[in-house]
Amino acid sequence: MPRTPGSDQDEQTLSAPEIPPPPSAPKNPNTAATSGWPRVPAQQLPHPPPGPLAQPIPERAPESESPYDPAAPADALTHPYPDAPADPYPGARIGVSALSLRYQVVAALAVAVVAVGALVHLGMVFLHVAPSNTVTKQHGKAIDEWIYPEFEQNWKLFAPNPLQQNIEVQVRADVRSADGSTRTTGWYDLSAEDGAAIDGNLLPSHTEQNELRRAWDFLTATHDNANRPIGLRGTLAETYLRRIVVLRLGRDDAAGKGGAVQRVQIRSRTTNVPPPEWSDEQVSTTPQYRLLPWWKVPADEAAGGVR
Repeated sequence: MPRTPGSDQDEQTLSAPEIPPPPSAPKNPNTAATSGWPRVPAQQLPHPPPGPLAQPIPERAPESESPYDPAAPADALTHPYPDAPADPYPGARIGVSALSLRYQVVAALAVAVVAVGALVHLGMVFLHVAPSNTVTKQHGKAIDEWIYPEFEQNWKLFAPNPLQQNIEVQVRADVRSADGSTRTTGWYDLSAEDGAAIDGNLLPSHTEQNELRRAWDFLTATHDNANRPIGLRGTLAETYLRRIVVLRLGRDDAAGKGGAVQRVQIRSRTTNVPPPEWSDEQVSTTPQYRLLPWWKVPADEAAGGVR
């Protein structure tokens, strides 16, 4: 088919124009310069200014690694830290063991003496409070010398028969009146006076309850059946009881105004407590008296010098 002069131009117009392919991204900065594309510098985001509390983070020092030594002992591998410092006084002794041999022997002897003394004392106290037996009958004097007066005990073991008696302590006196005459007073029942002071009192005095009773028990324990003192303790018991009764007579104004007590005589009145109605026990209720001899009162006691 013959071409006309404008046919080539029409074919170029009808066919799609060719578009060159896009350039590939450069792999490194150098390729960008040779590829013919302009290089655009990368934009960096601005960092915010540091706050007022911001602190620079210190750089961590590298940890030192000790090389592993296969020839090192097992303790060195399991305990890498050094041991505590050694005791400056190794093997120091304390207590008795720190003493020399001579002083150790002295300390042992002292402990032994104390232990033996404690055992002997406990044995003496037990025999003192125990009922009468063969040992107390044979060695009663030695036991009493050990116990009295510092370790006296006011109780007994195994007392099947408690005291069932009323013991009253009574006293009378020879007094010299203000006109020089002498007279003998009647019997003053001191136990009854103590009982009247205690009766109805919610807080009774221990002195009123025990002073006179203990003084009488002290005297009867240190005197024989003939009312004679046994040793020094018997003499002390007489002096103690005499001073108590002189003070009681002065409180009762037995000598009168201007008078003085010159002698005193004490007796006890013992009466058995009657058994209850349901009991078949038969006891005598007749009073029993124990009369002591007259005791002279020293001038200082008679004048009220003993308090």
